[in-house]
Parts: sequence; structure tokens; C-alpha cells
Amino acid sequence: MASNKPPESTSVFDTEEEDGVRDGWCPFIVHGLFGQDIATQTSEEVKLLTIQYYENNSKYLSVGQSSQPQSIYNNPMLYPSMFPWLFPYGLGGIGSTSVSLSSARHKRRLLMYHDKRFQTDPTFPFVCFSHEQVKASTTGSFLLAEKEKFFDITNRILDVDQSVLMELSKHMSKGGVVCPESDKEKDCFQLIHDLDHVGGKVQGSITSKKYMRHELNALMASEGAPSWYITFTPSDQTHPICLYWADGKETFSPDL
Repeated sequence: MASNKPPESTSVFDTEEEDGVRDGWCPFIVHGLFGQDIATQTSEEVKLLTIQYYENNSKYLSVGQSSQPQSIYNNPMLYPSMFPWLFPYGLGGIGSTSVSLSSARHKRRLLMYHDKRFQTDPTFPFVCFSHEQVKASTTGSFLLAEKEKFFDITNRILDVDQSVLMELSKHMSKGGVVCPESDKEKDCFQLIHDLDHVGGKVQGSITSKKYMRHELNALMASEGAPSWYITFTPSDQTHPICLYWADGKETFSPDL
């Protein structure tokens, strides 16, 4: 029987014969909060709306999952299973190359691919960067757990005063400067410092940005403020912006 699904872009886990139904009721209807609506709602508002929707006996979709989660380590079929339209025939996944190539290097190579399908995909770059963040955070956690002071950190987490920590968080979120005075406040700041050991290894995290600011401040304190700048201009054939916009039929007409 003919199907309305393109075979080259169908996932190996998709067992349905066709997308949609020809007659009768549609089995699934998207209704409620979605996309840009969630961005304007707080977490408490989303929870309240979800409870209200559930108490009205409204229909919802239960998404199942496998009993064994998929690993992001040494799993060449992970990305072909998630993005079958980017990896035809299930080939070319991360870690499937015969040469020694790190996952970050492989992802960078795919994002620099000539036809830009990996660059223009709405979720592939985000998933790649998220997985690299998870790996970096996991590595930092293991390194911290192997240190001798790990038991002191666990005791500090269990014994920290939650009320003092909450007050410090509220004061710092308003832009205030806090100088720890009592022992409880010092324990809270030491706990934050302990957690920075993990967050500092994650690219794009707040801690990594804080470390970069410290490096810049130390460099300017040692060498002085820069009086001139050097701009490196990559060649056009390797520049990501050029690769993204080239041959994209984009019209550039600024108002001068």
C-alpha cells in the first residue's frame, strides 16, 4: 500500500503507515499553551493552567518512552534516530567515522557542511550544544567527586541554612552586593564556590562567563587597558556567516 511518508526521511522508530487520517476524528489535537505562549508565562502560571486543563477532563496525549534511555556516549545511531531527515539511511552519525574524531569536532564539521542543512535545522545546533554541555558538566562532577574535599561539600549541602540562602538569593537578584559576615552566610558563599567548580567547565554557563571576566580584569590589571585592537577576518569560504547566507536567495537592501 502506498504511503504519504517519504521513505528517506522516515525514522526507524516510526511504525505508522501514514501521517494523519482520511476520515473520522483526528486522534490528536494541539490545544492550550505552545511556543511563544509559554515564553510569556511564569512557571507557576503554566502549572496552574495545566492543572485547570486536567481538571476540566480535557484530552491529552501520553508520550511513552523506552525502558532503557539512550546514551549520549558512544552511540552512533543516536543522531540518525533523532534526525532522520539529516542522516539519510541512518549513516553518518556522531562517532561512526573510521578515523579518530571527537564528538565536538564531528559536530563542528557537520555544521560547516556545504549544503547548510545542519545549520538551518531549527533544533540540531541546539541539541548538539546541549549534549556538549551535559558531557562537560558530568566530567566536572566526576572530577569534583574524586577530590578529598568532596565529603566536606556534601556535608555543607546538607547543613546549609535554606532561609539564609533564600535571603541572599533575593538580595543578589536585585543587584545588591552581599558581604558575608555570619558563619551561615559564609557557608552559603562557600557552597556557591564549590558549585562553580562544576559550572566553570560548561561552555556558555554563568560561571564560565564569570571566569572570563576575571581573566580580562587580571590581564588589564597586569598589562593595562588595551589602546588598540586586532580584528581577524576569516576567509569567505570558511566563515560561518558567509556559508549560512551564501546561495540562500536572501535579499539585502538596507535603508540608507
